[in-house]
Amino acid sequence: MTFQSLGLADELIKAVEQTGYTIPTPVQMQAIPAAISGSDLLVSSHTGSGKTAAFTLPSLHKLIDRRPAPGAGPRVLVLTPTRELAQQVEKAVQTYGKALRWLNTACLVGGAPFFAQVKQLQRPVDVVVATPGRLLDHLNRRKIKLSDVEVLILDEADRMLDMGFAEDIDAIVAATPAQRQTLLFSATLDGVVGRMAERMTRNPQRIEIEVAKEDRGQIEQRLMFADDMGHKSRLLEALLGHDGLQQAVVFTATKRSADELSLSLQEKGFSAAALHGDMHQTQRNRTLDRLRQGRIGVLVATDVAARGIDVAGISHVINFDPPRQAEDYVHRIGRTGRAGRDGIAITLSGPRETGLIRAIERFTGDRLEVHTIPGMEPSPRKPSGPRPAGAGNGRRFGNGGGYGRPAAGNGERRGSGGGGGFGGRDGHPSSRSERSHGDRRDRTSRG
Repeated sequence: MTFQSLGLADELIKAVEQTGYTIPTPVQMQAIPAAISGSDLLVSSHTGSGKTAAFTLPSLHKLIDRRPAPGAGPRVLVLTPTRELAQQVEKAVQTYGKALRWLNTACLVGGAPFFAQVKQLQRPVDVVVATPGRLLDHLNRRKIKLSDVEVLILDEADRMLDMGFAEDIDAIVAATPAQRQTLLFSATLDGVVGRMAERMTRNPQRIEIEVAKEDRGQIEQRLMFADDMGHKSRLLEALLGHDGLQQAVVFTATKRSADELSLSLQEKGFSAAALHGDMHQTQRNRTLDRLRQGRIGVLVATDVAARGIDVAGISHVINFDPPRQAEDYVHRIGRTGRAGRDGIAITLSGPRETGLIRAIERFTGDRLEVHTIPGMEPSPRKPSGPRPAGAGNGRRFGNGGGYGRPAAGNGERRGSGGGGGFGGRDGHPSSRSERSHGDRRDRTSRG
């Protein structure tokens, strides 16, 4: 199948071809024709699936040969969870819509000057891409009207709900026409996302894109156990000092941790910088530019701040703090293995974090391979309390937090060195895939 067979206008097909894409991805094959037909859509797809084009192209198709009426408000509204993702979506709209010379866009996000955005809205704007909080600010101050919206798009709806934007989204949707078309994209369509979708869509077509194993195969997933935070820090320094590492994203649980860890790495001679939601947008953009230019070797980031980062040179992702939600793990490791390159994702687990590792393995269906660094192995620990249900042979999770030296001849390799390798691996088969319903992310001081 080609883009020509999807029903898109010639102007849009030409713009797509100029970007170098010739064959649509599975989500594009299904979503674009359905959106062009006018159906509401519920689409389950993951980062890297091509979903941005899947909603921007059919939305722009609706605007072909339809210049805005004088005084009209935006006709396409895209809501995204983060500033960086909003900026990427606006760039995609401008790239694919460059043949529509009259097309105007506005990106309304926090961290950018409010009144500069007001000035943008004083001209006719066809497509608005926004984060919910900042858009609601403009709406409450009557700086924008949404009564002309024809297409409402929610990108990464699950993430927006996780970040506490449910009420903001409801208020925004209430300001749009009831007869609009709604396109909702999310990693999952269950639970709160499904309930929200029921409220805002009419007879939606449901599209679910499975993530093929081979699509994740270019990222090698590893697990390293640590006795305490000091041990974690020493492991991190050893990993970052390895010759096979080009650039790395290190994830922490909080903004404060990102700042402190970044400063600590700088003091030890690493080219490191922090990225989190408390930074001004100008500073965030400058940091990302330095990362793309290769002037930063280690980016220490929170989950929210790192969403949407696409830098081909990132060879490693290191989870200094394992994610509280299994879904976040998938988004984190997706920062490496870009542009057809191989990547390595390493998760550091402390004694109290093994439950998070189990949740990740159940969610992904992948067993994280245990690695060690010679001379920095975790201390053996005696079993404390009853053996956890479903525990393995005691080497991963059964010895009072998952620590303990392997028995002789069990196949663990140490100090293998090759392939950017850091230590040995546990050769147990993958666990069965099962959706995790673990504890929710603590939003306090995160992002």
